[in-house]
Amino acid sequence: MPNYPKKITFGEMRESGDRGLPVYCRDYKCNHFIKIAPAEADKWPDDLRLSDLETRFVCTVCGRRGAMIRGYTPPLKVGL
Repeated sequence: MPNYPKKITFGEMRESGDRGLPVYCRDYKCNHFIKIAPAEADKWPDDLRLSDLETRFVCTVCGRRGAMIRGYTPPLKVGL
C-alpha cells in the first residue's frame, strides 16, 4: 500500500469536537462506508493517529485491506 499522509491524532480530533468516525473502503470502485460510533472511537488512545489504523481495516464488502478514516463534524445548521 502506498504511503499516505499522516493524519491527526485521536486527541486532536477530540479537542476539535469530532468524536464519530466515518470509515471508507480504500477501493474507489467499492467505496463501502461505515460509521464508528463515538463510544467506540473513544476507546482508542489520544496519541494514536487516524492514519495508523487505516491499514488494519478490511472491507466487509470487497475484502480489500485499507481504509480512509476521517474525523466527523456534524453539518452546521444555517438559519435563514
